[in-house]
Amino acid sequence: MSKRNAFYAQSGGVTAVINATACGVIETARKHKDKIGKVYAGRNGILGALTEELIDTSKESARAIAALKHTPSGAFGSCRYKLKSIEENRAQYERLMEVFRAHDIGYFFYNGGGDSQDTSHKVSQLSRKMGYPIQCIGIPKTVDNDLPVTDNCPGFGSVAKYVAVSIREAAFDVKSMAQTSTKVFVMEVMGRHAGWIAAASGLAGEADGDAPHIILFPEIAFDRERFLSRVKHCVNHYGYCVICVSEGARYSDGKYLADAGSTDAFGHTQLGGVAPVVAHMVKQAHGYKYHWAVADYLQRSARHIASGTDVEQAYAMGKAAVRFALQGKTAILPVIVRTSSKPYRWKIGSTSLKRVANVERMMPRSYITKDGFGITKRCRTYLAPLIRGEAYPPYKNGLPHYVQLKNIQVPKKLDSDFSI
Repeated sequence: MSKRNAFYAQSGGVTAVINATACGVIETARKHKDKIGKVYAGRNGILGALTEELIDTSKESARAIAALKHTPSGAFGSCRYKLKSIEENRAQYERLMEVFRAHDIGYFFYNGGGDSQDTSHKVSQLSRKMGYPIQCIGIPKTVDNDLPVTDNCPGFGSVAKYVAVSIREAAFDVKSMAQTSTKVFVMEVMGRHAGWIAAASGLAGEADGDAPHIILFPEIAFDRERFLSRVKHCVNHYGYCVICVSEGARYSDGKYLADAGSTDAFGHTQLGGVAPVVAHMVKQAHGYKYHWAVADYLQRSARHIASGTDVEQAYAMGKAAVRFALQGKTAILPVIVRTSSKPYRWKIGSTSLKRVANVERMMPRSYITKDGFGITKRCRTYLAPLIRGEAYPPYKNGLPHYVQLKNIQVPKKLDSDFSI
């Protein structure tokens, strides 16, 4: 196998551990210098390939690359950009091949969720159609945990841990003040179509009456009267009510509670804040004093409380991607295979990109209680191992000490610029 360069890029919403995957890719590639030349990172995902803005990771020290393992967000920048089919926009694909040829890129690693793996799949098809050989490997990442085939997605375990910890701590606060002050607390979490993150909040409750008392999943149609009745029941029996609501909570007709009336770059409905919508609903019906919070970026960037399991798996996925490419494989995605829940054990497998591109895995109904407001024992058994273990970053002056790479760009070789 001739020695060629590699392209790595991060895509979609970033996570607390996506840089750990980048670390796994780069460190593993550096151990195979006889087969892989340099690892170029796309500035802002696939856009970096289209605009020929390639970051030379060889300019970073081994220490800086190692520090990526405990640094949140996307070290090279990410993007929400979906390639059209080759029939719809052939110019994009010709541009990709032009950039890859100019920089002798023979390995393509794309780190993202379902929409991103659609891009990975299209690049692998492009390689065949345009006669340019490239080992194309997708790498799983999504806080939503909605990729099929893989047992879980790197990025999810840390969000799950943050949400479970946050709602447990907030519940202690509300409970202590409920007699004379706030009786209802609503926490909004991410999850457009799948309720995995909302479900993780259920790990905070271990005994009857523990918060969260109500979880609102995208998979369960929202019934206003049933919900308000449940809130009243909780306040009457426990003195307070803590609610975790997924941003994708919706009515039976499919309309989101927080539909903002616009769409994002992937064509998804743009969601506003659902927490204030739910809180106001409770106030109107029962008059309870409330507080609400939107975890938003905090939940996916909280590296200071990341899951040790998640960090380990994120790094392993990056390492496996390089290993698969060196074995000559292409158009595949490394996945996590659970071999045991008690004790928790896992191994690395793989699947075709075609099986995961644009496919979302929802919460099984068996993971949600019959009343639709909580998680079952089966769900708890699935979730619990994913938040275990602490992997604290180093601290300096009382704050997490994260790395910021130099991100030195490779000189452009092409005369023409490409307009996105």
